[in-house]
Amino acid sequence: IFAVSLLSVPYTIASFNPTAAWSQTLMSFMSHTSILYQLSYVGLIIFFCYFYNSVSINPKDLADNMKKWGGFIPGIRPGEPTATHIEWVLNRITLGGALFVSLIAVLPDYMRAKFNVPFYFGGTSLLIVVGVALDTVAQTEAHLVMRNYEGFYKNSKVKGRWFNVGQ
Repeated sequence: IFAVSLLSVPYTIASFNPTAAWSQTLMSFMSHTSILYQLSYVGLIIFFCYFYNSVSINPKDLADNMKKWGGFIPGIRPGEPTATHIEWVLNRITLGGALFVSLIAVLPDYMRAKFNVPFYFGGTSLLIVVGVALDTVAQTEAHLVMRNYEGFYKNSKVKGRWFNVGQ
């Protein structure tokens, strides 16, 4: 969402004076089908994935908490080596996740441009819809487990991650 917002700023500024040469050039470079736009989009997605990880997860605090509670990673000494290892693993996982999110975000625009597919959702919208759907399923499963409720599912064959409802 942040990447799309940042990329829309130059296009919005250029649209204030659409007849100027600089404005037309900028709008052509920043259109959704432009390779410059797509590369900038992927770059910003990767940047924001790493930024979010650096803000939300502190490997040193995680290693200190593990050491304080007696936890350890086999083959890694507690303390600073554990923090270094956690940071190394996080960087690799973040890169894979960022590339996957970039692919999902860019793929609808590519399909629309290359194959003339009438797909009206952008990658960001697709990610939000899938995320909300997965969260809804997880919350429903949690409520079913908590209450051991069969209700509508009594005669159905709905399969959850941890149990089968109606069996």
